[in-house]
Amino acid sequence: MARFFMAGTNLAGGTVIIRGRDAEHVKVLRLKPGEDVVICDGQGTDYKCRLVMADKEQAQAEVVEVVPCPAEPSVKVTVLCGLPKGDKTEYIIQKCVEAGAHEILFFQSRRCVARPDAPEKKLERWQRISEEAAKQSGRGIIPKVDWIGEFADALNLAIQKDLGLFLYETGERESLNAVLDSNRHIETLALITGPEGGFAPFEADLARITGLHICSMGERILRCETAPVVALTAAMYATGNLG
Repeated sequence: MARFFMAGTNLAGGTVIIRGRDAEHVKVLRLKPGEDVVICDGQGTDYKCRLVMADKEQAQAEVVEVVPCPAEPSVKVTVLCGLPKGDKTEYIIQKCVEAGAHEILFFQSRRCVARPDAPEKKLERWQRISEEAAKQSGRGIIPKVDWIGEFADALNLAIQKDLGLFLYETGERESLNAVLDSNRHIETLALITGPEGGFAPFEADLARITGLHICSMGERILRCETAPVVALTAAMYATGNLG
């Protein structure tokens, strides 16, 4: 079933008016009057609608039922990633949105290979990728994608959550599974993963000092674009949001 996000839902007397890019999408999908669509307000509420009319300028649908989006996890997970190079950023955004992330934030750390000039210029594209992934996976929100700045900014945000996890590949670490198993009923969670070169030892020391859990994901070394998706999936499973 086709899914559209409309902030504030343009509702008037049980009717939804679809304009702009979404109206063009209705035309591309060749949807006909009588077919069902879902309009999401971006705040976790789904409006199940039936298409009444559609032309090249706009489409109109009647609201049949209003329900909470069933695809939104009970835990809000903030994924914080050391900025990778190339299209790995887009992969991380797409897969983390599908897996249930609440927001995805990128930061600069010592071993980042990518040294972007004004990463803020990429935000519009990153947010568009998030929106498309949210539509595809039936999400009730469009997860925010942003550039948070430096490594210290990532730590400062992580310690504000109910649980903060720092994924590290060496040294003294806790089991990711054990930490998650002891925190099944949290409401907010931060996951920090590194760039291609991993984290420098002093960065892991800083994370430990701030009180984050330094966690291992086993003996296999994961790529920087794989680690956040695997950690997020583990968190979804542990908190009862997978299967």
